Amino acid sequence: MTHDTWIILGASSTLARDFARSVAQDGAALILCGRRIDDLEATAADAAARGAAQAQVMAFDARDPDGFQPILDAAARAPGTLNCAVFVGSMPAQDAIDADPALVDGTIADNFTGPARFLTLLAPMLEAREGGAIVGVSSVAGDRGRLGNYVYGGAKAGFTAYLSGLRNRLGRKGVHVLTVKPGPVDTPMTFGLGKQPFMSTPGAVTADIRKALRKKRNVLYTRAIWRPVMMVIRAIPEPIFKKMSI
Repeated sequence: MTHDTWIILGASSTLARDFARSVAQDGAALILCGRRIDDLEATAADAAARGAAQAQVMAFDARDPDGFQPILDAAARAPGTLNCAVFVGSMPAQDAIDADPALVDGTIADNFTGPARFLTLLAPMLEAREGGAIVGVSSVAGDRGRLGNYVYGGAKAGFTAYLSGLRNRLGRKGVHVLTVKPGPVDTPMTFGLGKQPFMSTPGAVTADIRKALRKKRNVLYTRAIWRPVMMVIRAIPEPIFKKMSI
């Protein structure tokens, strides 16, 4: 039996772990990639117990493209339909970035340039196989630059635009590219931000992603309420918007 293979980047994040559990139950083979190897090994053991055909762990750092090749080599050997889910990201507080502008580089690498470089290297492999899917986790923060997180939002905006172009390219070869725009999710990344509107959970986001993949959706807002909310926010005229504290 030939199984799907999922490369999961940033696999030690809470969202990624939940997604890995879900596809493991389908019998997929997993390539779990991230920086926290001990954590990834625990996720791999859990995935194997849930029915994953295989679960291997590989080091991945979005800021170190020299380390991408071993993952690409493993992908080339993977049987079945090849897929990739990108959960990589970091979100330093904007005031921390203002105090230390050196944080800009890492924020952009984690949320945009690192994942984009990896997917650009992976794309020819998916084109050659003429199938598979890419799940790119962006954010509603990328829909408009806001006072509280404009560096993070700017990086996510770049990743969103990149995924749109990649979808245009790979769709011609039967590869589905899904852009996911979550609002706040109850994970360690949002810890300390206080009460957030329309907060979701990792399980709900995973369920929405799986449904969007089945329906071949291009862009997913999760929760769904964020689509009309962000339409309103994008429509606010700039002279008004720049006076608002949102």
